[in-house]
Amino acid sequence: MIIGERIKQARKNKGYSQEQLGKLLGVSKVSICGYEKGMRTPTMETFIDLINYLDLSPDYILGRDINVVCDDSTNYTKKISKEDLDILKELKKHRELYNKICSNPKAFIDKINKLYKS
Repeated sequence: MIIGERIKQARKNKGYSQEQLGKLLGVSKVSICGYEKGMRTPTMETFIDLINYLDLSPDYILGRDINVVCDDSTNYTKKISKEDLDILKELKKHRELYNKICSNPKAFIDKINKLYKS
């Protein structure tokens, strides 16, 4: 949902309504709403126009704005979003919970999903 939230925030920062941005991009207001809610994916052409009209970098809009691994000798970099980093920082404040998640991430997420589906 990071992508949609970033599109929405950038649109608002530029002062565009969903309808106005849609007209600039040649898509409907419904499409813009879908991008913001993560229900639709723009075409490559629309994506390029979107980042240009909203003055966003592709890395930022895709949630790759913070380098977490950087190896200067091989020019290797892995990026994550600020929101993901904030989640990790908060989670690490709860050491016991963090350790449980690290021991079996898939099982822990499955338990959380069951709780929310109930």
